[in-house]
Amino acid sequence: MDENLMMIWQKCLQFMRDNLNAAEDNSDLKKLEKSFDMLFDKVQPLSLVANNLTLIVPSDFYKEYIEDNYLSLLSAALKKNLGKGVKLWYSVMENRPTGEEKPVTMNMKGKSVPTPKMQETMPQGFSANIVNPFVVPGIRKVNIDSNLKSDYSFDNYIEGESNKFAATVARSIAKRPGATAFNPLFLHGGYGVGKTHLGQAVGLEVKNQFPDKVVLYLSSEKFIQQFISAAKAHKQTEFANFYQMVDVLIIDDIQFLSGKSATQDSFFHIFDHLHQNGKQIILTSDKAPADIMDIQERIVSRFKWGLSAEIKSPDLSTRRQIIVDKLSRDGIVLPGDMLDFLAAEAKTNVRELIGVINSVIAYSTVYKTDLSLELLKDTINKIAANQKKVINIPYIQEVVCDYFGIKKEQLLSKTRKREIALPRQLAMYFSKELTNATFTKIGEEMGGKDHSTVMYACDTIKDVSKIDKEVKKYVKDLAERIKK
Repeated sequence: MDENLMMIWQKCLQFMRDNLNAAEDNSDLKKLEKSFDMLFDKVQPLSLVANNLTLIVPSDFYKEYIEDNYLSLLSAALKKNLGKGVKLWYSVMENRPTGEEKPVTMNMKGKSVPTPKMQETMPQGFSANIVNPFVVPGIRKVNIDSNLKSDYSFDNYIEGESNKFAATVARSIAKRPGATAFNPLFLHGGYGVGKTHLGQAVGLEVKNQFPDKVVLYLSSEKFIQQFISAAKAHKQTEFANFYQMVDVLIIDDIQFLSGKSATQDSFFHIFDHLHQNGKQIILTSDKAPADIMDIQERIVSRFKWGLSAEIKSPDLSTRRQIIVDKLSRDGIVLPGDMLDFLAAEAKTNVRELIGVINSVIAYSTVYKTDLSLELLKDTINKIAANQKKVINIPYIQEVVCDYFGIKKEQLLSKTRKREIALPRQLAMYFSKELTNATFTKIGEEMGGKDHSTVMYACDTIKDVSKIDKEVKKYVKDLAERIKK
């Protein structure tokens, strides 16, 4: 590496480090410096040719993050040490073979390169009489309700170790929707961890920064219902045309497309059109792309085009911050010991804990009782006792169907397709493991199956889960869900 270039780069880094506090609203300089050092420790100068500076970065994420958060500071540093007119290039070395000294991937221009003019809201060649599932059809410029909740903003989103990566990427997307490497953004994780909030936060920020962009949030169930209605009216083309006009499409619980081949076909073509035209797609799911059953392979492959980010259950500190934030917006302040207790109780789902808090406050108000830790514990115990689940065969069937995104009629049918047969065997297995039902009773509840079929299913799951990682994961996940 050119020693002179390295010296210049070190001067640039020092200039940026010295001016961090002035460039950021955050006054915690130590945190800023730590974050800065962690980022630029993995960035190196590669070459400087005719005012074109190429930086080596480990992945596309680093390029996006530098340009979204440090571009102005970096530009000032380059101007000070190299003069005006320096153009930035990036070389990603993520996939280089062992032993090679230089990146093997193609260089990418930085933000200093002019970007194409944004496409108009109404794509050329589309009919003005497009069916809009949300408002009266016939409007040339699509003015629709984005279905976004103002509470689901970035300002109200509490970040912690469990969601920091996903949140950082989401903020990057909101600044340049459709123009980053994170398209689609596929957010996955358990119930109540903040997937919907984060997806909608992107939409709200885009509407704030780019008011003319068409942003739409909806559940996959709503999308499916609209497609079915369009198909019955023989208006599938109009349905697809409407969605192809959206600039930022956010679909919740995409795993429910499982098993719906016609809807998947329509979604596939909408996805391709949006992606090819630089429109942003954000999807949420309770499963990673590879774990969604009965989804066309071509769709799964597209889920993986951008970035798949898992959001895990928040740790104790983050849960405490979430509880404090949610309560403060309602004007409620709790003492530290009560907050600590609540955070410890809310191991997976903070939403339910907020309901408990509201119950406690209501109880205290009605009965003129001082709000205390003892009252809080007593209320939680009473609610838990009243809400204790009864694990029976119908409940197990419901959980299994929800997990795999299939209908109960499919589960109880006679089809031997693996995407249905495996969930059916798992439902039989858990019915035997977690209830007192006989093999005969389970067979009856599973659509009139013979007791020997149930016995075979239970033995199969026991044996296969020992050697098949996928089935082992299904058993683990379902056990947690059924018992939760």
